[in-house]
Amino acid sequence: MSGGKRRFIVEADGGSRGNPGPAGYGAVVLDAATGEPLAEAAEFIGTATNNVAEYRGLIAGLRAARTLDPDAEIQVRMDSKLVVEQMSGRWKIKHPDMRPLAAEAKTIFPTPGQVSYTWIPREKNKHADRLANEAMDAGKRGERWTPSLSTAALDAGPRPEAVADSAEPEELDELSERAGGPAPAGRAAAPAVPPAGWAAPADLGAPATFVLLRHGETALTPEKRFSGSGGSDPGLSPAGRRQAEATAAVLAARGTVQAIVSSPLRRCRETAEAVAARTGLDIRVDEGLRETDFGAWEGLSFAEVRDRYPDDLDAWLASPRARPTGGGESFETVARRVALSRDKLIARHAGRTVLLVTHVTPVKTLVRLALGAPPESLFRMELSPASLSVVAYYADGNASLRLLNDSGHLR
Repeated sequence: MSGGKRRFIVEADGGSRGNPGPAGYGAVVLDAATGEPLAEAAEFIGTATNNVAEYRGLIAGLRAARTLDPDAEIQVRMDSKLVVEQMSGRWKIKHPDMRPLAAEAKTIFPTPGQVSYTWIPREKNKHADRLANEAMDAGKRGERWTPSLSTAALDAGPRPEAVADSAEPEELDELSERAGGPAPAGRAAAPAVPPAGWAAPADLGAPATFVLLRHGETALTPEKRFSGSGGSDPGLSPAGRRQAEATAAVLAARGTVQAIVSSPLRRCRETAEAVAARTGLDIRVDEGLRETDFGAWEGLSFAEVRDRYPDDLDAWLASPRARPTGGGESFETVARRVALSRDKLIARHAGRTVLLVTHVTPVKTLVRLALGAPPESLFRMELSPASLSVVAYYADGNASLRLLNDSGHLR
């Protein structure tokens, strides 16, 4: 490590009483030269697994260190072999619930070589372990506990909602990853509802605000045909172009959008280009924002799918894990990739307002996840072409739905 930079040690830990069960994390930032504790972070995160809690502790520790000095060189020390080996790149990250957490951890100090990882025995990680257990004890009492060197006043940045991992113990995950095999069977991953109201921690400054714009109409839109990422990739119709221009004029007049991110599909890129032309902003494309792949249903109406594939349609309407006929994507799969993009974008645009030009399913999924609503809520939201919705993501991990399906600018 170079002598001109500050050096920090981040020790982090997490635990779950039940795996999954009531969970919490703890992290401490130490001065590498003196061993002096500089900052602490701890939180009860509801129902989660050991692995999720450990990753949450890592993220909190890294964010606390970055707040102290974004140019510092960091040595992370943890007693989780899984996290250390995955973050060091020696083990693959196979479980879908771990990937967004690992991806966010990597964005905090993005410079290659700035962060190193070392495994330590559990008995040498007592400080972080104590913080995690004190947070879990407070959560059991219905209280929010703040460590003595709290990072509550620091801009710790956004964190993803706690998600439930496997019911398998951490050792099985480690053995599976080490062998390069699949994750253990029998998983029942489901996102835990984040704390709200009196139970929620205080927010930490300006949120990352996502203005969610559904693309304008295509020729398929008025006919209500399935149009996903596996079809013909239609462009905007004349009506859709008028909608995009009207939306662009309103957004430019407000002047609050600071960045534009678009789905790679043509109808979204054309909508985003209309806004970019008015605002002077560049467009970044994110593959995770594309629409569901509807397989053999692409281009068909609902009635045609009902007539040709009645059993597959019933299964799809009944379960988020069901896939459209012909190898399409399930809503569960879409939710995972949308959540991954969400977490990366939150980390990249903390405190900023970003326009996400995307599709029906990604917008509804972001809204559903922000509300902690069940998957069937996707069928209970209306989302018009070129409509605007807004979700704000705060640095304490909470999200707030501010607007849904606003199309007043088109009237």
